[in-house]
Amino acid sequence: MAELLESAWRYLITNFSDFQLACIGSFIIHESVFFLSGLPFVFLERAGWLSKYKIQAKNNSPAAQGKCISRLLLYHFGVNLPVMIVSYPVFKRMGMRSTLPLPSWKVVFGQIIFYFIVEDFVFYWGHRILHTKWLYKNVHSVHHEYATPFGLTSEYAHPAEILFLGFATIVGPALTGPHLMTLWLWMVLRVLETVEAHCGYDFPWSPSNFIPLYGGAYFHDYHHRLLYTKSGNYSSTFTYMDWIFGTDKGFRNLEAIKKAES
Repeated sequence: MAELLESAWRYLITNFSDFQLACIGSFIIHESVFFLSGLPFVFLERAGWLSKYKIQAKNNSPAAQGKCISRLLLYHFGVNLPVMIVSYPVFKRMGMRSTLPLPSWKVVFGQIIFYFIVEDFVFYWGHRILHTKWLYKNVHSVHHEYATPFGLTSEYAHPAEILFLGFATIVGPALTGPHLMTLWLWMVLRVLETVEAHCGYDFPWSPSNFIPLYGGAYFHDYHHRLLYTKSGNYSSTFTYMDWIFGTDKGFRNLEAIKKAES
């Protein structure tokens, strides 16, 4: 397996430049993972399949879904891709490399865990700031246009928010100067996590049912259902930041009431 991976990586670095891999390659991987993981939830909602696992009874109209997709394409090509290109020299200075040998899985695993912890901390505070009155009204309200989220709404946001909260995703890698392979793996996992958190379904196989302190769709869906001043549940991946700072009290109280009534 390691030899096969190294052989595939050797092919990439032989046939493509470091810039092409880090910028264009990263963009292609992001778009592929994002839309392949997010589009199925559009079709699930339209067809009404697996509706017993849907968190909210309300569905988004095809027009609303189409608006989300068209706006996403505009933002991805108009904001995400230019940011990847502009940030390339910064990551190079901070130690990002694409050369062989590939990092050990022990190093990759340790860095990925570090990135999740750092991202969750930075995202939590950035997200709370976006829920202050002026920033919510002028920036973050775009993301909350969809009170019933579906997978693709995870990246539907004001361009300023894309840049602001995008910092939470890249600060960890910027601190460690990772191998490009590690950066790609982190990007894939982060995209899958945020799509799942916005998918609108609470499946028996959802990660939150197996991973301790993992938020997931059920936890984050509560955030979208309420008014901005009362929402809480600001974390991106885990729940401990909301628990520590008491911003999940409304959610926990509601769950206690549901449990008492059942």
